[in-house]
Amino acid sequence: MSKVALHPRVSEFLSQKPIPAFIGGKWVAGSAGAADVIDPATGAAIGQVSMAGSDDVNAAVESAHQAFAKWSGLSVNERAALLHRLAERITQESEVLAQLEAIDVGKPVVNARGFDVPFGADCIRYFADLSKQAVFDLPLAIKGMDARIHRAPYGVCGFIFPWNFPFTLMCWGIGPALAAGNTVVVKVSEVTPLSSLYFGRLVKEAGIPDGVINIYTGTGPKVGQPLAEHPLVKRMSFTGSSTVGKLIGRICGERLAPCKLELGGKGAAIVLDDADVTAAAEGLAAAITLNTGQVCCTATRWFLHEKIFDQFVDQVSGVLNKTRIGHGLEEETQMGPLVSEAQLERVQSFYKKGLAEGASAVVELKRPAVAGGERGYFVTPHLLTGNDDNICYREEVFGPTAYLVKFSDENDAIRRVNQIAYGLANSVWGKDLKRVNRVAEQIVAGNSWINAHNVFAYGLPYGGVNLSGVGGGVNSPETFYDYLRPQTIARPL
Repeated sequence: MSKVALHPRVSEFLSQKPIPAFIGGKWVAGSAGAADVIDPATGAAIGQVSMAGSDDVNAAVESAHQAFAKWSGLSVNERAALLHRLAERITQESEVLAQLEAIDVGKPVVNARGFDVPFGADCIRYFADLSKQAVFDLPLAIKGMDARIHRAPYGVCGFIFPWNFPFTLMCWGIGPALAAGNTVVVKVSEVTPLSSLYFGRLVKEAGIPDGVINIYTGTGPKVGQPLAEHPLVKRMSFTGSSTVGKLIGRICGERLAPCKLELGGKGAAIVLDDADVTAAAEGLAAAITLNTGQVCCTATRWFLHEKIFDQFVDQVSGVLNKTRIGHGLEEETQMGPLVSEAQLERVQSFYKKGLAEGASAVVELKRPAVAGGERGYFVTPHLLTGNDDNICYREEVFGPTAYLVKFSDENDAIRRVNQIAYGLANSVWGKDLKRVNRVAEQIVAGNSWINAHNVFAYGLPYGGVNLSGVGGGVNSPETFYDYLRPQTIARPL
């Protein structure tokens, strides 16, 4: 397979020892030393990043606090123009960002080019344009009173992002906050920090005022928790596991700071007896191989009607077995490695436990031979089937895997889907649109997709319920208004 040559800007960026944090419009060395960044396709270090400490968190928050008056004082059109300039810089540097995402996360560069980077730029543009149409003052029809609801930015907003979609998720989070007039402090994952830190260059080049956007990396206990605890952070957003989300929620609850939690998923797909089996098999295979299954909204429990079970298994097995696995920088790669050695061990451990608890392998997990990837974190996509009490049915594995369950009654399938405590994204597959819509409505989740999985568009709300999230979603007008605090202003007549 042909491998993409590293862009000169990628090589230059990686040559920094270490890559610094971006705080107050300046590049600064973190106070907690440096850490290697590992290419998951080879297991080798490809660079170093500066690790932040609590002093750096405070400096970043103070910078954002000082910049808030200037940024919020700009007119909506002035802010939108600067954000459009930032989006244009993302587009101009799209190949650099895509390559950084590919070598850092392990995902195919074609996916980073086709989704992660352009979708991030589109997010900034979407919320910039939305801000120009937003209603910041809502009149209230109250007898004997001149009254309105005024919507104003909160101030400093803190963000903690995970390692699986670092660039896209950062744009999803900070785009609406910035467009609403807030300033931001971003803690990015120490596992995949490269594209987010490079973004700081684009912020500077776009002319965004110093301190409006601050970006650093480090561990959760050292620089994630202090960000959530900081008294100048007026709104908090966390994307990641449900376990850590509960901790962030408790911290924010103790100081009564509003908090948005976008958490884990354990999605389901219900394939009805009248479904287009070929389309469902191809769609769900694509869902678990996207980003090597490291996607919170991936369908990992497949409920297959008994009439089409065997046909579906034959077709999906064929699709998965043909998946081209390789280095993310190889143009033909369809699925790259898992992000880290720890994630590899997690996925393998779940697979072994699932078999030990009585599941059988429909498609086996293997460690494929990949050119140059002897020390990389590669696995093949794999499927298990068995009873509902299996650990691989109950828990979120976060890899290229799914658990197959046979059903005969759709109401029973709905009941079993809703027994899981998560509630992020499910899909229903069938030809009878009245029927699939009825089933979709009965599934408890933030998102129910029909004859497709992983459906995203700006203006289409995306969020979770139960253990999958609380406090609002992303990608929609409601997200923009989440970053404006309502204030009643009234005058008796």
